[in-house]
Order: sequence, then C-alpha cells, then structure tokens
Amino acid sequence: MLKRLAVASVILTAGCAGQQKTEATEGQKQMTKEERLRITNQPPFDLATCFPHEQELPSPANEGVLVGALLSVRPDVLECLVDPANRGPAASTKVMVKSTVNAQGATHTVSGDNLTPAGTACIQKVLDTHVKPAALAADAKPVEASYEYDHSNANNPSVTMGINEGSDFSGTVRLAQKNWCECFAGFKATTPPVLSSDIHIVKGQPNPTEVVFKPSGSTEGDQLASCLQAKVAAMPATTSGELKFPYRFVFFNSQAPVESSASMPPELRFFQLELARTQTAAASAIAFGARTNAADTYDAVVQKYTKTKDYKLFDELSSKCQALVDSATRWVDALKAQETVDQTTLKLVQELKAQKEDWAPVETASQEALANTQKDLSAAQQRLAADQGACPKKSYGPAKKK
Repeated sequence: MLKRLAVASVILTAGCAGQQKTEATEGQKQMTKEERLRITNQPPFDLATCFPHEQELPSPANEGVLVGALLSVRPDVLECLVDPANRGPAASTKVMVKSTVNAQGATHTVSGDNLTPAGTACIQKVLDTHVKPAALAADAKPVEASYEYDHSNANNPSVTMGINEGSDFSGTVRLAQKNWCECFAGFKATTPPVLSSDIHIVKGQPNPTEVVFKPSGSTEGDQLASCLQAKVAAMPATTSGELKFPYRFVFFNSQAPVESSASMPPELRFFQLELARTQTAAASAIAFGARTNAADTYDAVVQKYTKTKDYKLFDELSSKCQALVDSATRWVDALKAQETVDQTTLKLVQELKAQKEDWAPVETASQEALANTQKDLSAAQQRLAADQGACPKKSYGPAKKK
C-alpha cells in the first residue's frame, strides 16, 4: 500500500496543465508583447497551510506512520516552493526527505534538485514543526522512511517575478496570503468562494489607490473580501505609469470534507478533491502503521502465552486483541474515506470529459486510483475479519451437578 501513495499526486499532475497555463514561465526570453503585458502570478492558495491538522502520531513510529506524516504536510512543503526565492531557475523542483526516528527523537534530512538554501530551510522548518513522532525506546532499532515531493511551475502554484509590474504586484499579493490567516478564520473546515477584485495603481502613490471586490454572493465571502481588501490596499506598490488589472482570488482547503466542495466550479472542485485525496491517503497510511503496531503488541503477548501457558494472561490477550481489532477498523474507515474521495473525483471527471475530451487521461488516472484504493480496502477488510476471528474467547464448561 505504501508504494502506491505517490498516486495521490499523479492525477493532479495529469490534469493541472489547463489550470496553471498562465503560470508557466518556460521560454520567457521569447515572450511576445502580449505575453509580457499579461497579468500572471495569481495561483490558488491552500488554507491548510494556515490551519495545519495537528495530529498525535501513533507510537512507536514505523514506516507507515512516517510516510503518512510526510504526506500529510505536502501542502506546507509545496507552499514553500511557491516563492521563487526558494526555487532555482529550473521549471521543476524535486525535494527528497529522509526521516529517522530513534531514542533521541526524529530527524529529517532535506535534499533535492533546484532547491535554494532558503527553500531547504523552509521545508526543514515544516518537517521539524509538524512531523514529530515520539522518541523510540532506548533499545529499539531506528526507523527510517523516505518521501519525494515534486513541484512543477506549470502544474503547481508558483510565483515568478520580473514578467511585468502588474504580475510582480500580483506575485507579492500571493506570497503574502500565508500571513493573512486571520482573514480565513471562518473557513477552517470549508473552502471560500472565488473572489474577484479590481486593482488600481498610480505612479507616485505608495499603495494601490483603489482595491474593489465584486460581491461574492454570501455574507461569509463578503466578510473575507473586506479583510483581504484592507490587506491588499496596505501593500507597497510601484509603477512607472498607471496600472489597472483584475485579481482573482482562488482558495482550496486540503483539510475540508468532500461535501464542502459541492458548490465549487467543476474544474476547481477537481483540484480541491485531489488535495483532499492526499490527506485521506496520509490518514490511511498512518492508520496502517497504527494497525501494524497493534499487531506486533498482540503477537508478543501470544508468544508469551504460547511459551508459558499461563492462563492469567487471558485478559491481556483479550484486551490487546481488541486493540488490534479497533486499529484495523480505523484503517478500514480511513480507506473508505479515501474511496469516497476517489469515487467523487471519478464521477466529476467523467462529467468534465463529456464536455471536453481533454479530460480522458485524467479519467484513466482516476479509475486507476480508485481501483488501487478499493484493492487496499478489500485487503484491509479481510485483515479486519481475520483479526476479529483471532481474538480469544472464554469458554465455560458445563456446571457441575451437586
């Protein structure tokens, strides 16, 4: 199961090109006049980076727990790579992380291709802050896990400076959004509406002279727009003449439940579901790791009983086996949640494909992802049934006649 976790980002890569075309920056030296004037640098922002899901990882740590934890912080790692100061000149960036847990705690080693020292430091901080499994026992063998994060300027949110004045200001706005988390406080468990604004910058004025948001259609959206309006209006702005351009705020939330995205425009909902899938895959891996721990604990008691035949161990056998069943149940539940995301995604992609054949490769990838999840779910359900059948049951002989 762990080897297939990479599919959490495969579908996103297959379908992202259309969403991020305006962010692609390869071949800038050959840009036309129209391209140089086009306003870019307005990629989506994932609110999960404002409100990370802090979780107590199962102890002791094992490979499943570590891989799941590393996958769960993918939004924060990719947010580091939005900033051009954290990436080199190449159009794609690869981040390799090796995590080790021993008696002293967890350490994370970050390396990669196209990473700057600032990018390495940003990702290191994410891992040190949010991936903190408990230290192992002094005599325990260290546990290791590796994970790779891939970022493409064409397929993932990214900012590139130096295109034109409007794009540079837009990029500054996008990079600042991770510091405006108070504006998003009402959307911790859902996704905000898309917000459209018009920005006016005049030479000689230190800030935009006008930032106007269009009505969002909801009270919560208008409140968010009001907060963002104040933030954008206070930002430093320079221009050699006069600029008027639109800024479209698009938000995702990796932590939001599937049903919260139902009102999003279909193509945006696809990307929201893909981000949610990453989190369900992470939860499945962590639950798998927790079940492994419970199985090891139960096996140790079984071995002790096999050697000693001490019937006083029965209560311990029973409680440890019940803990095993409970952990297997949580593993099954996590995979069911992942299956729900996959089924919802496939249905949406098929609807999009009916309108535009370009979605055909995404449909294929979505079908494969769902099949893999269902295969894992079937294996987990079989394992749960076996665990339930393995638990000892007390038997009482017939009462003796007086």
